[in-house]
Amino acid sequence: MADQKKKLPRKALPPDARIETLAVREGLPATPWGENSEALFLTSSFVHPDAATAAARFANEEEAFVYSRFTNPTTMMFERRLAALEGTEAAIATASGMSAILLMIMGLLKAGDHVICSRSVFGATIVLFEREFGKFGVETTFVSQTDIAEWRAAVRPNTKLLFAETPSNPMTEVCDITQLAEIAHAAGALLAVDNCFCTPALQQPVKLGADLVIHSGTKYLDGQGRVLAGAICGSDKLINGTFMPVMRGAGMSLSPFNAWVVLKGLETLSIRMAAQSANALKLAQWLPEQPGVDQVYYPGLPSHPQHALAMKQQNGCGGAVVSFTVKAGQGADAADAQALRQAAFHVIDQTRLCSITANLGDTKTLITHPGSTSHGRLSEDQRLAAGITQGMIRISVGLEHIDDLTADLARGLHTLND
Repeated sequence: MADQKKKLPRKALPPDARIETLAVREGLPATPWGENSEALFLTSSFVHPDAATAAARFANEEEAFVYSRFTNPTTMMFERRLAALEGTEAAIATASGMSAILLMIMGLLKAGDHVICSRSVFGATIVLFEREFGKFGVETTFVSQTDIAEWRAAVRPNTKLLFAETPSNPMTEVCDITQLAEIAHAAGALLAVDNCFCTPALQQPVKLGADLVIHSGTKYLDGQGRVLAGAICGSDKLINGTFMPVMRGAGMSLSPFNAWVVLKGLETLSIRMAAQSANALKLAQWLPEQPGVDQVYYPGLPSHPQHALAMKQQNGCGGAVVSFTVKAGQGADAADAQALRQAAFHVIDQTRLCSITANLGDTKTLITHPGSTSHGRLSEDQRLAAGITQGMIRISVGLEHIDDLTADLARGLHTLND
């Protein structure tokens, strides 16, 4: 019987342990050696006491570690810890955030199925849904991140999945997770939410009605830009019943070493998110006062269109990503895409402290031009539909002193018209 299957042990923790405690303690019990820091199991396979036990384990009649493509103690520690932080029954780790979305699509969808997706998601996500899975007969309708009526109107009899990331990249648009969950469930579909920007330290989508939570562990979960990682969090039925068989065959696996790195990153997640978000708020309040800045996008500002919703969903915090647009240089047409791009490049190139890279979630402040990097593979029409102009700059705010960050950005902003 399934409920009588031998299970791997769980770590003894108080049932009401809070997220900060779970981030440090959840995982697997220590080995007989009694290590305090979680062990790193660098092995491709595992030895069984006899042939009958091996057969039972390969048949999934006994929960055990078999082969690191789909079972590994270090990876399981990361999965258990992340699931605990998100408040889900289980999680499955993947090689990257994009491979987590790939695994989700492969597990849930088939030719003829329909997806509703925010048009404001990460550029690679749009390409994956529209181009790659479009080739296999999965159709995607892209809608406004914030217009609930558009989501509702896009529902079809064959709609199987609603997908959004909130806040969005790079516009920081916030969608109403509860309302999207209601639309999805009324249609017999699932709602998946990419929680990369907030992490469970600020937002737990399942508590708001989502069925699945997608993570790029490459970002804040690691927190120091060291490794690639991804994960899906959800019910045990979906994780182990739907996604694990795909993982076992397709092998978009997270390496044990990368799992260990992100596992250690989770220990400081809450304090990093609090500190980086506080820095981001100060930066977002400073930017509108600077010459050359046209508009600032940050959910923590009262001027943000979804500010009230963000404060409700995100534990009263705006997160650590700030985007803003610059004005075209003196004498240029305010709508001239090339002039806006040159102005944005000028501000970015004048920085000496910020790292020019399209990653985010690092303890170092990162700066990028979304129109030519993270969303560079989209057409200009697709970018503009998502609100991404050539004058937009995205900043993933780190842990440097805020005065040093503002001084670094002021160098370019104050010389735009020179």
